[in-house]
Amino acid sequence: MADVEPVGARKRSDLGVRAASAVVMLAVAGTALWVGGALWMAFVGAVAIGVLWEWVRLTRPVAREAMQRGLWNFAGMLYVGVGAAMLLFLHNSAFTLAPLMTVLLAVIGVDVGAYFAGRSLGGPKIAPAISPSKTWSGLAGGCAGATLVLFGAAMAWKNGAIAIVPIGDPAASRGCFGSDSCWFLTASPIALFAQCLLFGIILAVCAQAGDFLESWMKRRAGVKDSGNLIPGHGGLFDRVDGLLAVLFLLALAILFQP
Repeated sequence: MADVEPVGARKRSDLGVRAASAVVMLAVAGTALWVGGALWMAFVGAVAIGVLWEWVRLTRPVAREAMQRGLWNFAGMLYVGVGAAMLLFLHNSAFTLAPLMTVLLAVIGVDVGAYFAGRSLGGPKIAPAISPSKTWSGLAGGCAGATLVLFGAAMAWKNGAIAIVPIGDPAASRGCFGSDSCWFLTASPIALFAQCLLFGIILAVCAQAGDFLESWMKRRAGVKDSGNLIPGHGGLFDRVDGLLAVLFLLALAILFQP
């Protein structure tokens, strides 16, 4: 009779694998982010190709006709391509790391806030048929997490602790991204918090929508994870689903701003 590994031991083993994978992911992404330039472009390109490959893998079982498959593939290229382009746009010589780090930390804030609020408060599910673990309390926690990150970044910017454009750039002495004036830098803390709350809610809802989209795609494909590239974490799409949705929305906001 084969030995059966205890459930607790399995969980501890999985936790170790997940922790090791997380350290490797942070080291690789952090190095590419810090070095920038060609390394950052190569990193973003590699992740985008991996996510697109997983997108095609998820849609192939349900898009059996050539027309359907072509439309899904086009949608994936547009969605992933715009997100990748936004990452490259936010990390170039015209900006410091502040804008990109704010977006990344805000999405992490959504995940952390949603996790702890959902676990501690529970309550009604948002869409149990798509993602049974997502609750309205978790969404509220995600909104709070994003708001706190955005408000912290806004106050740091307002007080001169961080800069959007490099020191010495002619635009550095001007307002928002080089404009002549910006209410954002002169607003009261209460008004600033209210604005960050609005953006935090939008960001959290968008990130959760990206998560739901991937969950829906996985359910239709009948798989648990988008891939198995990252031990203990699944695929690349599993890790960037919320961030990808936020980047896509941000790109649309910039393209269609008045």
